[in-house]
Amino acid sequence: MIYRITHTTEYTYAGSISLCHNIAMLIPRDTEQQLRKKTTIHISPEPDVMNEYEDFFGNKVLYFAIQHQHKKLSVTVTNEIEKQKSPASNLYGNIAWEQARQHLFEPNPDYIDARQFITETSMTTIDEQITLYALQSFKPNRPIFDAAKDLMQRIFKDFKFDPDFTTVSTPVTEVMRLKRGVCQDFAHLAIACLRSIGLPARYVSGYIETLPPPGKEKLVGVDASHAWFSVFIPNLGWMDFDPTNNQIPSDQHVTIGWGRDYADITPLKGIILSSGSHKLRVSVDVRRLNA
Repeated sequence: MIYRITHTTEYTYAGSISLCHNIAMLIPRDTEQQLRKKTTIHISPEPDVMNEYEDFFGNKVLYFAIQHQHKKLSVTVTNEIEKQKSPASNLYGNIAWEQARQHLFEPNPDYIDARQFITETSMTTIDEQITLYALQSFKPNRPIFDAAKDLMQRIFKDFKFDPDFTTVSTPVTEVMRLKRGVCQDFAHLAIACLRSIGLPARYVSGYIETLPPPGKEKLVGVDASHAWFSVFIPNLGWMDFDPTNNQIPSDQHVTIGWGRDYADITPLKGIILSSGSHKLRVSVDVRRLNA
C-alpha cells in the first residue's frame, strides 16, 4: 500500500518575530515495513538556513532558521510511503520475559543498543503503583510477547481516552492515578511499566490511517499524529503495540521515528524571540493512494 501523509503546522504570533530556530521531525524513516518514496517540504516564510541530518537514533531531522521579521509560520511536510506486509505476530517466539531480560547483559551489539531504553526518563517516571500494574501482566515465566500484549489490552480497557485531560507536561504517574489521557500518555505509561521491571521499551511516533463511516467521504485534515510503544525481544528485535487502539501496529500505521520518550521525537519544536502569545493550528491528512 502507498500512503500520502500531509502534516501542516501553523503558528500565528501576536507580534512580529525577528528570529526563530526550529527542529522538525516529520520525515519518516525507512524500516523493514515501510519505504519513503518522496518528501516535499514547504515552509513560509522561506528559511534563511535549512539542513537535514540524522539524530543519534537514526531519525530524520530537519533544522531551519528564519532570521527576518514575520508574524506567521507555516510548515507543511508531505510524504509518500510504501508499506510492506507486516509479519504475523505468532512468529515472535515464546521466550519468557525474565529470560529476555537476562539476555540483555550478553555481549551482543543488539542487546547493548537495547539497554539504552531501560532507564526511566522525566516523561516515564516509575513509582510503586506503575510497577504493580506492570506485574499484573508480567507474571512469572510468562512469554514476553503475551505479557506485552496483555499490558496493551489492559491499558485500552482500564484507561479513558480524554484529549482535554493532559498536556505534554502531565506526569505519567498522574495518568496512572486518574486513568485517562491520550495516545502519548498511554505509550509513556506502557514504557514506564516495562522499564520498571528491567525491560527495554521505546516510544514510537507516527500516524495511523483513519477510515470514514461506510458511505461517507473522508474529511481532509482530521487525522492526527499518533504514538505507540515498542518492546525488544532478544533474537527477534523490536515489536510494536498500540494501546490506544488495542492492536498490533500493521499496514495502517506509519512510523516517523522513535526515541526514549516524546522529547526525543517531537514533531516540531523551536525557540523564538518574542514576548507575546501565539496561536497554533495542526492539520494531518493520511490518504491511501492504492488498495
